[in-house]
Amino acid sequence: MHADGAGTKSTLAYIHYKETGNSKIFQGIAQDSIVMNIDDLLCIGAVDNFLVSNTIGRNAHRVDGTVVRELIEGYMNFANSISKYGINMIMAGGETADVGDLVATLIVDSTVFTRLLKSKVIDCSNIQPGDVIIGLSSCGKAIYESSENSGIGSNGFTAARHLLLSKYYTDKYPETYSSTIEAGNVYSGKFRLEDILPGSKQTIGEALLSPTRTYAPIIKDILYSCFEYVHGIIHCTGGGQVKCKSFGKNLNFVKDNLFPTPPIFRAIMESRNIKSAEMYQIFNMGHRIEIYCDPKIANNVIDISRKFNVDAKIVGRVEEGDSCESNKVTILQNDTVYTY
Repeated sequence: MHADGAGTKSTLAYIHYKETGNSKIFQGIAQDSIVMNIDDLLCIGAVDNFLVSNTIGRNAHRVDGTVVRELIEGYMNFANSISKYGINMIMAGGETADVGDLVATLIVDSTVFTRLLKSKVIDCSNIQPGDVIIGLSSCGKAIYESSENSGIGSNGFTAARHLLLSKYYTDKYPETYSSTIEAGNVYSGKFRLEDILPGSKQTIGEALLSPTRTYAPIIKDILYSCFEYVHGIIHCTGGGQVKCKSFGKNLNFVKDNLFPTPPIFRAIMESRNIKSAEMYQIFNMGHRIEIYCDPKIANNVIDISRKFNVDAKIVGRVEEGDSCESNKVTILQNDTVYTY
């Protein structure tokens, strides 16, 4: 059982809706809420028969029934679309609550339940020296996606929206941020939602609100063909590229062949209000799922991912550490070394 949600991405969708009148944007928020659950469950080998319950908490004075309808349709549409790739998902209903005293706009959460054989559980404590790390790209357009994905997913959004969006939204939508944030840090960027993201054909709004990609069809195929050689799967959300540090013992995770940094993360870095070293601790920076496996199946894993039009490559390796007390992560990107 797993519980998670779209986080503060939902309040960004609220701004987009108020600015454009396009309520369809909330269907992507429903997908975000589901995927942040099921893609964590992929990491233990659960790839099918997901039972989903949703919780929508809204301020009914600001968020109308149109939004609720789009969220519910979004849940159903995602379940139907992913079923075409062998991922069965049952919607069990949920709770829609009017909680304006607690929520300024809305929050969209889900709880997902599934079961699997104990013999099919992936245990990241089995990650070992000699494993290669295969990253599955977070951007591009998978065959099961309807539009280009910026790769940002659904974590780090408090930082992302305040660092990218301009002061234009501060006075207009005070309900979208906490009064406890320092005034100088509220919407301190230079972009409006309709501006083009540098290095991309997407607008800032399209990039930030890209529905979170699921890797379920890909992981299901990989585990079906080479389960016994997969030692760990990590979802690079909270903790970003440093999340792996929490798994295994006395290991050095060396990532020296990462994907080029996608435009959405470059734009956040160029805001100059966040250090590059911190970016790797917050965002996925180009791949959101990584597979730790025996090198003998690396090409097979990469080929399976590319079959779904999701780029994949060996981004690093696991080495024996020099301390039995803790793990280490070493990232090499653009001739700069980051050590955690």
